[in-house]
Amino acid sequence: MTIFDIINKDIFCSCGKTHRCDIPKLEIGEGAINKLPEFLEDKQNIVLVADINTYPLCGEKVKELLGKKLEAVCFFDTPVYYLVPNEEAIAKIKAACSDKTDFILGIGSGVINDLTKQVSFDRNIRSGIIASAPSMDGFASSGAALILKGMQVTNTTHAPYMIIGDTNILKNAPLDMIRSGYADIIAKYSALCDWKLSALINDEFFCPEIYNIMLNATNEMRSLAKSLNSRDPYVIGKLMEILVLSGVLMTLANTTRPASGSEHHFSHYFHITGLIENKPFFLHGTDVGYTTIKTAEMREKIRKIAKPELVTVPKETREDFYKKIFGEFSSEVIDLQNKAKRYDNPVFDKYIDNWDKVLDILAECPTADEIRTMLTDAGIDLSAFNKLYDEKRIENGMWFAKDIKDRYSVLWLYFDLFFAKEVLQA
Repeated sequence: MTIFDIINKDIFCSCGKTHRCDIPKLEIGEGAINKLPEFLEDKQNIVLVADINTYPLCGEKVKELLGKKLEAVCFFDTPVYYLVPNEEAIAKIKAACSDKTDFILGIGSGVINDLTKQVSFDRNIRSGIIASAPSMDGFASSGAALILKGMQVTNTTHAPYMIIGDTNILKNAPLDMIRSGYADIIAKYSALCDWKLSALINDEFFCPEIYNIMLNATNEMRSLAKSLNSRDPYVIGKLMEILVLSGVLMTLANTTRPASGSEHHFSHYFHITGLIENKPFFLHGTDVGYTTIKTAEMREKIRKIAKPELVTVPKETREDFYKKIFGEFSSEVIDLQNKAKRYDNPVFDKYIDNWDKVLDILAECPTADEIRTMLTDAGIDLSAFNKLYDEKRIENGMWFAKDIKDRYSVLWLYFDLFFAKEVLQA
């Protein structure tokens, strides 16, 4: 099964739902950028979005291919290595658009793709992306990961109308970005395990067909890890295809579950606290690769428990930790959890009634040592994680990364079992 077998059609699934993801224009391969005039032949006023890193890759080529259809260029001359997808960035793109704008085209990866999806959705037009690097899996998803009011949020928008992954561009991306994309795929082992766990504990929707497609693709990418360092065009193209597939599956499922779980929440925590404290953080995919190791370690620790015991954590104690960790943005976390009411509705009875099944699900995820091998096979330096993030910041993330989202995962189970005993009673 290829990505072209599941897009632009209704899928009548065994899970009981009808899935669909429309990406009218998709091309991955050598010279794919030359499809641009054909793909956008019915568009007349196109705003191009790029930054100081992505424009030099093919900006002039895109201008040549679009010709008079290019209405304006929104250029981010960002003085730091990371463009923040916040209110200011959204406003800048909107200011570049006019009443005639009928398409927003980005050159970039995660941030620029999310920004173009959000602005085009707000304006009721469509967007497209020319991938600058195979660095993350959100190309085809309908979600836009943004930083609004200082918090990481994922807004529901629409999948891009067009995705171009030209291997002539992608294979020359920095190796750390290629490895980041690979690590984002390896993180699916953790995300898929969380999805199945939440289906058991919270009766959440679960689609075995989508689950299996993502798992098989992850296994395929794992087998190609050592070829990434040689920038083999076939392997780079396969990585891009699986990254796009991941986004397609999120859209088909109408949830990020096939691709995002505890490891992503952990990564978002490092991102948010990095912005709050003005501290560095890794590329998103690299981060979720590292945090997949941490969540695998959590699963292994949980599996050693024969019978779960729960100790309730006072609300005041928990909120004191929020204030220490999230500072001025702690009220956002408090409001989110008050609204979610997850702490008000404990699932301890579900743990007791289903403990053997819980342990079986956790055992399906590869071990921490297996994840370490998968990442080192691609040339990822595992020592860099502890060098960048101090022990306390990692520990706080293990307990409270879950609180920046309303989404059950192994982080909640770990907190329920260990926080009171290891922190409050220590």
